[in-house]
Amino acid sequence: MTFAATILTLYPEMFPGPLGVSLAGRALERGDWACETVQIRDFATDRHRTVDDTPAGGGAGMVLKADVLARALDSVLAKPYPLQGRALGEGDAAPVAGDPLPPTPSAEGEGGRPVLAMTPRGEPITQARIRELAAGPGVVILCGRFEGFDERLFEARPQIEQVSLGDVVLSGGEPAALAILDACIRLLPGVMGAPSSGAEESFEEGLLEYPQYTRPVEWEGRRIPEVLRSGDHAKIAAWRRQRSEDDTRSRRPDLWERYCDARDRPASGAQRKDVGRPGK
Repeated sequence: MTFAATILTLYPEMFPGPLGVSLAGRALERGDWACETVQIRDFATDRHRTVDDTPAGGGAGMVLKADVLARALDSVLAKPYPLQGRALGEGDAAPVAGDPLPPTPSAEGEGGRPVLAMTPRGEPITQARIRELAAGPGVVILCGRFEGFDERLFEARPQIEQVSLGDVVLSGGEPAALAILDACIRLLPGVMGAPSSGAEESFEEGLLEYPQYTRPVEWEGRRIPEVLRSGDHAKIAAWRRQRSEDDTRSRRPDLWERYCDARDRPASGAQRKDVGRPGK
């Protein structure tokens, strides 16, 4: 099954962008994923194709109009579901950004693609959520601009998941959408060379990844830690685990807190007492 991405944006020329090169680009050529863009401005009804208006109550900037956005989104959800349930076969052309995608079952039915709206007001995306998205049939992403979305869009379309890339403000949702798609695509089967490449990464087990080294053994008076050159795989694994924990505790106390909570919670879901918990 091909992972199908549909991006609603005022700047469709930004896609696939960097996702058209390297691992993601080769996966796009193979048909491992498909990229479709929808120009939001096409769903404006006035002769100026207006997609935004001034904020109610006053203030700087402009706000994306709920009626235009809803028409654009509804048009995507009403279309036959792209590429669900089949992989590209022999003789099929690989999908390219902007090309119409072949029809199959509806996106509104059970198992349809999640709809994400990129906004700094959203919940920060996590690696766990990325894994869920990558394991599914694809995603619909709505890219914000200006001062953001008219809130009534989310009230009227409660299936929209408001998502943030982190505690930063970008000029629009497109760069965040590219980052989320890249995170998903690299997890698709066959995209990364070694299956284990996606397992030993920061956030996969709730910890930051251990530090990495490569040749030369000595550089500017700094040597690769001896344990990594010992050939003792058990000692190397223990060192890496310890460094992951130490670095997470010192650099990301928020992650460390969640990691400790998850580790100390028994299978029953009840919380054990904090006796002897590291970092407490």
